Amino acid sequence: FQVKTESGKSIWNAEEVPEGSEFDDVWDPREQPEYEILFKQSVGTEDVFFGMSRKDHSTACCEDIVIKIKLPETKYSDITLDIQDKVLDLRTPKKKLLLHLPYHTDSKNGKARFLSEEETLEVTLRVAREFDFINFA
Repeated sequence: FQVKTESGKSIWNAEEVPEGSEFDDVWDPREQPEYEILFKQSVGTEDVFFGMSRKDHSTACCEDIVIKIKLPETKYSDITLDIQDKVLDLRTPKKKLLLHLPYHTDSKNGKARFLSEEETLEVTLRVAREFDFINFA
């Protein structure tokens, strides 16, 4: 979409509006839960000991993003989770989290599990990245 002034010139266009901004509600009084973003990669002996691949410990070599969200006093049935390729939107009766993800993800094949003893929701998303000189397999 584009917003135009009376003179017909565009103020901004769709490329300038961040992905997921339609979910953002600054007037929502619910507090944001604590969360942690972790990066995960598969490594074998050829990576660790022999250095046969170009993998290193940076996030550029990671295959998955794991988001751990603390949800105290929450039941699994109270959680509403919407994941787009670059945005995670979580809502409960007491908490709300709109998280812009650091990488594009395969949102249709993600996994989520609620660890009731820890009162934590753990979301695992596969990073959708182009193959390059590091990520070639």
